[in-house]
Amino acid sequence: MTEPLDRLTERLLDAARRAGAEAADALAVRGTSLSIDIRARQLEQAERAESLEVGLRVLIGGRQACVSASDVSDATVAAMAERAVAMAREAPQDPHVGLADPAQIARDWDLAGLELQDPMDEPAPAALEEDARRAEAAALAHAGIFQVEATGAYSRREMHLAATNGFSGGYGRSSRSISAVAFTGSGTQMERDWAGETRVFAADLPSPDWVGELAGARALARAGARKPRTGHFPVIYDERVSSSLMSHLLSAVNGSTIARGGSWLRNDLGRQVLPAHLSFVEDPLRPRTGSSRPFDGEGLPTRRRAIVENGILTGWTLDLATGRKLKMPSTANAARSTSQPPSPSVSNTELTAGTLTREALIAEMGTGLLVTALMGSSINSNTGDYSRGASGFWVEGGEIAYPVNECTIAGNLREMLLTLVPANDARPHLSNRVPSLLVEGMTLAGA
Repeated sequence: MTEPLDRLTERLLDAARRAGAEAADALAVRGTSLSIDIRARQLEQAERAESLEVGLRVLIGGRQACVSASDVSDATVAAMAERAVAMAREAPQDPHVGLADPAQIARDWDLAGLELQDPMDEPAPAALEEDARRAEAAALAHAGIFQVEATGAYSRREMHLAATNGFSGGYGRSSRSISAVAFTGSGTQMERDWAGETRVFAADLPSPDWVGELAGARALARAGARKPRTGHFPVIYDERVSSSLMSHLLSAVNGSTIARGGSWLRNDLGRQVLPAHLSFVEDPLRPRTGSSRPFDGEGLPTRRRAIVENGILTGWTLDLATGRKLKMPSTANAARSTSQPPSPSVSNTELTAGTLTREALIAEMGTGLLVTALMGSSINSNTGDYSRGASGFWVEGGEIAYPVNECTIAGNLREMLLTLVPANDARPHLSNRVPSLLVEGMTLAGA
């Protein structure tokens, strides 16, 4: 019989108490994943994996240590606790580490309202294979597509967190996905592009045919790509990649970065960092969204909060330890794995949408670069200087002229974010809802 995760975390805490821990928390994670890969019309791989991991963090006199294991026998659990206590006694002292006060912890939450887990049974491998084959066939229906790699996948994950401060809670989440990568051309002129969709509920997925058709169309649009010209031009980050731009803002307001003094926004709390009409909000309680969670990695209740409100930076992203370092309360943003202590991390984010469609934003840009893929990066965390490899499409007179590749876009994040013009094309099911973004005056290095 499979041991319930809440009982498993209690076993870990009991072992920690017996080993001499002053305080402890325990995390147990059980997961199942299934994927079917199709390549060149043949079954490339069928894989199913089941996993169980447990982690224990013990605290003794301002010192902490973490241990993890995949074996949950009584002997292993006892050895984990003894090892963690021994490590903690030798760890450097940190006055900021520690569990939440019992008055801070989450006591109740609406797990059913979050809709994190599809009630349907695990799909049969044949169903996932059919998804992949239909996506492949739809992509290959395009003349000029010579190869497709398609995948149908499913995963289910359960977790439970418990601590000696009285917190105990857990939840599960599921996902179903379809993806396809299509190839066109040959030799040095070979191009590829992809499409993929993931949902918590299988019933919300678009059809495999739609995914495959989109992958094929995107790949064909890349045919004949060449370098754009060098100069200063506006750049549109397509909705597929626009969240990466906002991720640099999230990194800069992360409490760990702020506590180290290594952020280009370290002196900008309460100052304007986005255009005045834009807000950037985190909402961990959004239903049917893959990263939603009722409590954070330290058992604190999560809530909706504005990271940037009407252009003004309102606060840092904090767990308990970084909050204590900065003399601020935690924002309930702790995340942790079985092998690492908590650290600050966001769940679901959303940038204020604009009024223009993506096509209207391209027309407004006039001449510049539409970026659909990014690779590599050089980001100076202290100054915000930014440089990334990019590919996409050159725009002339407000219309797409030709595909481009092998170029670099560069600027300064502080200046870039202050010029953002968003479209209205953010996809509502994504954890990070960021529409296509127009950025003025970037440097392009191409031909």
